[in-house]
Amino acid sequence: MTTPSAAPYTSRLLLAAVAVGSLALGAGITYTFARRGVAPAVAAPAAAPAAATDHAQAGHATPVAESAAPGPQRVLISPARQQTIGVRTAIVGHRSMDSTIRTVGAMAYDETRITEVHPKIAGWVERTFVDFVGKTVRRGQPLLTIYSPELVSTQHEYLLALRARGQLSKSAFAETRSGAESLLEATRDRLRLWDVSDAQVEALERTGQVQRTVTLYSPFNGVVLERNTYAGQYITPDTATAKIADLSRIWVVAQIFEYETRSVKLGQEAQIEFPYGQSTRKLAGKITFIYPDIDPQTRRARVRIEFANPGLELKPETYVTVTIQVAGGHALAVPREAVIDTGVAQYVIVALADGYFEPRPVEVGTPVDAFYPVIKGLADGDRIVTSAQFLIDSETNLQAAMQAMSLSMPGMDMGAGGDMKDMPGMDMTPKPAPVPGNATPPPPPPHQHQ
Repeated sequence: MTTPSAAPYTSRLLLAAVAVGSLALGAGITYTFARRGVAPAVAAPAAAPAAATDHAQAGHATPVAESAAPGPQRVLISPARQQTIGVRTAIVGHRSMDSTIRTVGAMAYDETRITEVHPKIAGWVERTFVDFVGKTVRRGQPLLTIYSPELVSTQHEYLLALRARGQLSKSAFAETRSGAESLLEATRDRLRLWDVSDAQVEALERTGQVQRTVTLYSPFNGVVLERNTYAGQYITPDTATAKIADLSRIWVVAQIFEYETRSVKLGQEAQIEFPYGQSTRKLAGKITFIYPDIDPQTRRARVRIEFANPGLELKPETYVTVTIQVAGGHALAVPREAVIDTGVAQYVIVALADGYFEPRPVEVGTPVDAFYPVIKGLADGDRIVTSAQFLIDSETNLQAAMQAMSLSMPGMDMGAGGDMKDMPGMDMTPKPAPVPGNATPPPPPPHQHQ
């Protein structure tokens, strides 16, 4: 007894459903490419990618004839699509890499022109001539007077030694004469060590009157920064009676980034300007010192610039704007916005002929203002994308994904012109519709003999 089997008929229906789904998928991919303005990738000849790679590694621009041929990393974008996403390009070329370091600085006292005034003898302050901080003093101007019993007794000793020398100068013994002279010189040296001037010693010899006080004088022109003594105060040689700073020259301490320290050197010119309108003119100075440490809080280095201050117009602790011109010569450069930095490498989007774009890895140096100096990867005359490169990069990634999908699914290669009819059971070639009334009935199912 024979019974018909429905298994072959069910298999045909399943194959037909799979074919319809695959056709819909292919139509959707084609429609997506058409909407995005991207042409599907076309397989390039085997020798073309190698030639393009050689040109890229050598740092030369790819010829137009070769650029027009599509490659595995290239993407075609229609002019309308380029206008929609705002693609702008620029030509790679040589340019001046002179840069300007612009930073902030603060004025400071010249530390080599600051001194503390100490007495050389202990005593009591009788009178002070500098009675407030900030007062301007001149060289040789009296600061204070000190009464010291030891100073008084030493002056008496000097007068006695002076009389003894006069009495013993006619002695017949040379040792006696020289001893009297040595005693007088020792007493005079002691007075000089206590800052008693030669004029005061001469006045002591002339008048024979002992001075009760010794006067301390300013060592140079400057401004009083600290005042630590008052009338009636007992002071010793350890006491800093005053601190005076000479403001005829002033420092500006500026902060720069760590990578900028390679661009500055001693003797280089720097300019300052005042941000708050204290002065409309710019002042020029020289870099005299580069500090050896980095500030742990700001991660910046410090440089010191010296300026002359004849009229004492420059005030310490004033904030100023510092500009340093750095000569960089000429170099091949690209705009900073054209470089895509992934954190591991940098690359740019190169605009080729006929609307093709491709990413190209590059090696660039330290940025100078709005440009990167090119070390490797580009040549003079290359055209690169300066805006919308991330959108183009996404188009390239989409193309690579579609190529990977076409390679992983035989018969689905959209870029190589693959035909879905190459898949077994997926022949979607249109066939003429059957004429009504002349339809040929399907053949009867085979019979199974038992």
